[in-house]
Amino acid sequence: MAEHPHHHHGGVWHRVRHVITPHSHDSADKVDSALEASRDGMRALWISLAVLGVTAALQALIVASSGSVALLGDTLHNVADALTAVPLGIAFWLGRRAATRAYTYGFGRAEDLAGIVIVLVIAGSAIAAGWFAVGRLLEPRPMTHLPWVLAAGLIGFCGNELVARYRITVGRRIGSAALVADGLHARTDGYTSLAVVLAAAGTWLGWSWADPVVGLAITVAIAFVLKDAAREVYRRLMDRVDPQIVDGAEAALRAIPGVRDVGALRLRWIGHRLHAEATVVVDAQLSLLAAHEIAADAEHQLTHQVPRLTGATVHVDPDSHPGGQHHSGLSHARRDRLAHSGA
Repeated sequence: MAEHPHHHHGGVWHRVRHVITPHSHDSADKVDSALEASRDGMRALWISLAVLGVTAALQALIVASSGSVALLGDTLHNVADALTAVPLGIAFWLGRRAATRAYTYGFGRAEDLAGIVIVLVIAGSAIAAGWFAVGRLLEPRPMTHLPWVLAAGLIGFCGNELVARYRITVGRRIGSAALVADGLHARTDGYTSLAVVLAAAGTWLGWSWADPVVGLAITVAIAFVLKDAAREVYRRLMDRVDPQIVDGAEAALRAIPGVRDVGALRLRWIGHRLHAEATVVVDAQLSLLAAHEIAADAEHQLTHQVPRLTGATVHVDPDSHPGGQHHSGLSHARRDRLAHSGA
């Protein structure tokens, strides 16, 4: 990766002002690209909503005439998948708002709240599909319009596969793991739609149990999707970050000239962006300006070398004496000096 030198021009006064003035090393280019990514993500969500909405509407018309619970389960799942675009789209919109004095980290966490809503919607579709399938097992009813049911299954597969390809393509382009995962979810829904074809074929062969059994199988498939979605939302709420990203950030810090060690490193997701907080250890004899230059370089390199990281805060610690008490010793010594000077 190309180096991005961090220069400070303008003489001694500029360097001193640079130290004492509140100063951010968030990459403006990265923030702009993150906003553009949000716009692309929202566009993908709304187009997906339209495609899945049309797919579900066509399937619902055939459900009304055929009475297939397998197709009903698939339709409910497609409706739920389409509706998940609404809270996620609202979250993308909120996440683009600037931080305030009350919400100093911005509104990116709205995506986590949207994730909870999505999990609840998926859970509702699973319960509804299972309820109708069990009811049909207890009170059998013949499936009619078999060719139309088969066609509806194929419509569901084509609609979901189209949405899956689009979401995955856009997600990989903008670096959104959530959108890629949503695309893979849609692909799974497409395979679920193919199960409806099996139900129609089984009914055509005279297996009256095929339709409700496939409906139950679709319920199980939705439950597995629910488990994966709930796990991802839980991990995001608990601030889990891929350890490989942490390793990469630590390696970037250790490679910076003047950094002797990395005392602490924390990363957290704020929406679909990362923020880092790090403590680096430097030579205790360095001047304030020199230590600041190292911190500035560390912030700059982190935001350029760690994918989707748009903000970093770096604290500098002096190299500790054996036993690791140098930093706390400096604090106590300073307090003693202040106490004596005020006596």
